Amino acid sequence: MVAETMIVSGIAGRYANALFDLARDESALDALAGDIASLGRMIAASDDLKRLVKSPVIRRAAQASALDALMEQAEMSGLTRKFIGLVVKNRRLFALPDMIRGFAQFMSNHRGEIAGEVISAHPLSAAQLAALTAQLKAAVGSDVQLDARVDASLLGGLVVKIGSRMIDSSLRTKLQNLKFAMKGAG
Repeated sequence: MVAETMIVSGIAGRYANALFDLARDESALDALAGDIASLGRMIAASDDLKRLVKSPVIRRAAQASALDALMEQAEMSGLTRKFIGLVVKNRRLFALPDMIRGFAQFMSNHRGEIAGEVISAHPLSAAQLAALTAQLKAAVGSDVQLDARVDASLLGGLVVKIGSRMIDSSLRTKLQNLKFAMKGAG
């Protein structure tokens, strides 16, 4: 199966595309991909950082200063720091998580991978993610780059999305289907 092209649009898509083109032109794709993925993990792991990124009331200078200090501590490249500085300057920081996802999609397409997403009720271990990735690779015939998220409302099971396909084996969906079936029987 050929890797499906993923559409990245809007503000996040334009910034992600520009960043990808710039990194490719400077032969810095792999280094930048590591920085951007690391920044995405930091945002996902910290409520304070999420607030900093999403809040429209925090001044631009404070956002720039905090993010620059964070990137300096994480030893991120100058290109990453300049890009984030531009995003802050243009007051587009609220779209940064989407820019990170968009950049990851461009990188997956560049590498010939298929981008996918797995949503679970509880965090998956590295071994579970590796096993799921291997099974998906065998099923689609191409490398799969998974983005793992947690949604406690699933109650159990997984929701796996690859391209336009979705496999929903969550307990929440099974209970909803049972509820509809019971209503139809009565």
